[in-house]
Amino acid sequence: MGKSLNGDAVAPLRVGVVGVGFISGMYFETLRRIRDEVRLVRVADLDIERATTVGAAEGVPGGSVDDLLADPEVDIVLNLTIPAAHADISLRALEAGKHVYGEKPLTVTLAEGRTVLELAQQRGLWVGCAPDTVLGTGIQTARRAVDDGLIGRPIAATATMAIPGHEAWHPNPDFYYAPGGGPLYDMGPYYLHALITLLGPVARVSAAASHPRDERVIATGPRAGERVPVLTETHITGLLEHVGGATTTLTMSFDTVGTRAVPIEVHGLEGSLIVPDPNEFNGTTLLKVRGKDWEPLPVSAGYEDSARGFGLLDFHRTAAGDMPRADAGIAFHALEIMETMMTASVEGRRLDLGPAADRPTAVPLTSL
Repeated sequence: MGKSLNGDAVAPLRVGVVGVGFISGMYFETLRRIRDEVRLVRVADLDIERATTVGAAEGVPGGSVDDLLADPEVDIVLNLTIPAAHADISLRALEAGKHVYGEKPLTVTLAEGRTVLELAQQRGLWVGCAPDTVLGTGIQTARRAVDDGLIGRPIAATATMAIPGHEAWHPNPDFYYAPGGGPLYDMGPYYLHALITLLGPVARVSAAASHPRDERVIATGPRAGERVPVLTETHITGLLEHVGGATTTLTMSFDTVGTRAVPIEVHGLEGSLIVPDPNEFNGTTLLKVRGKDWEPLPVSAGYEDSARGFGLLDFHRTAAGDMPRADAGIAFHALEIMETMMTASVEGRRLDLGPAADRPTAVPLTSL
């Protein structure tokens, strides 16, 4: 039995997982750790045999998506399908009266995302979305440094993810190069959620994008040597103008051999921060102020020892009337940033975004 924020005993949140591919193992590990508060009760997959096998390994029923959605024991659907299926599964779950928490991105298109959020509002249900890496001690300690004024007024940031393509290690990398894939939609949410957490929402964007290669060659697994067509942009650079006045230069690429750039730097009038990798839950924040060298900051905020799935725990612990920190409103804002960047890259214009999402509340230093 878990505890609410006021200490009262509350029933565990019962989770049904749809999609038992590679990433599901990370969630299962977390759910085993937090089972007193957030408990796995069922799994499903298009491959029913695989779902049955995985379910047996986790000690829960495994089978079809329809069976999972019809199960009254499932409170919330953890949507771990491929991006192209995110909208369909989320809408079906909401129609079935289930809350939804999904992997990033929220959906492939902004129109799909809007439909999901509108249905959730109509049904009085919650939708959340990864990445929840921003809830860990890495990004939260950096945020506290910003909020405490250690760098003065924030004026700028850089965010860089520059790597070779996923075909170098992934045996089935096709969807990374299909619409809804590419480095921006694949890895961009980690960086954008971190930037929104650190500097607040974004008001307007401009961008340039390209795909220098029309196909990629799979390097590993049974399909090694097979060629995959590139149907989306694989190198994107954008300028994000935050509502608060800071600007971020964002580069996302599957076309580089490597880089020595740190994932995120934040600069203020009085100092600068090197922020931990937003794809990780922890890491060391470095601070430099005038006249001093870089020095590490002690961990001061965030969920300690967190991992994928802590967004569910945060939802379960959030008091009635408050907004869970992994709310899909942030993911929708990130999706709008990405989609508008791609439009700006085609039109060669600086484009305004819609109404900004609220910056999520900070996470105090919290242990299980």
